[in-house]
Amino acid sequence: MNKKIKIAAVSYLNTKPLTYAFEQGVMSDYIELSFEYPSKVASNLLNNKVDIGLVPIAIIPQLKESYIISDYCISTEGEVASVCLFSEVPLNEIDTIMLDYQSKTSVALLKILLTHHWKISPILKEAIEGYESAIKGTTAGLVIGDRALIQRKSARYIYDLGTAWKEMTGLPFVFAAWVANKILPSEFIHSFNKATSEGLNHIDKIVADIKFNQYDMKRYYTININYQLNEEKKSSMKKFIELLSSIE
Repeated sequence: MNKKIKIAAVSYLNTKPLTYAFEQGVMSDYIELSFEYPSKVASNLLNNKVDIGLVPIAIIPQLKESYIISDYCISTEGEVASVCLFSEVPLNEIDTIMLDYQSKTSVALLKILLTHHWKISPILKEAIEGYESAIKGTTAGLVIGDRALIQRKSARYIYDLGTAWKEMTGLPFVFAAWVANKILPSEFIHSFNKATSEGLNHIDKIVADIKFNQYDMKRYYTININYQLNEEKKSSMKKFIELLSSIE
């Protein structure tokens, strides 16, 4: 390859096992790695600023070309812990929800659950940085990523979106996958796929290196998050993308 392939990954703790090898220098002669929050990674892939992104799956239909190039993803078999609706009141008493600005998939998933699972219709508001402090009274908030793990400490009611999707569909949920916006060499894809799995063999080291005591990270990486992209998860992705049209 004449130039390095640009890769963007999500800057959350849940991506550490998938980016571990790259951060150790694997494929450094072939890739240029950057980190952003999910919606920014999605924007960069959509605008062709990067070639590969670990992107929220809600953006896949918006891409002119899309190729899932890895057998590994960010998914959950049930409780994800880091994508939750937080509230001081029960679900049926919520009248307003602030939407996390960092992820398109989580917002879309929430809207699907509100419509098809919980069957409530609160006012939805786009949030800005620091909105977590405004979660009070009948105003709830969708919080994702590392901030959600912290928010769990103070929330009275926690509605886990991974759990809710499982209750509604019986399926796991895929939050993000490695997606390319162009055809890439097969040799590169083979090496990339192998590299993205390497961190799964080093979970204990990854946990030991993280300075984050707000949540049990071993539990997070081995129980809450599941990294294998199998056929059942591909079916779940298809169902989710089909349901997107019902909330647009």
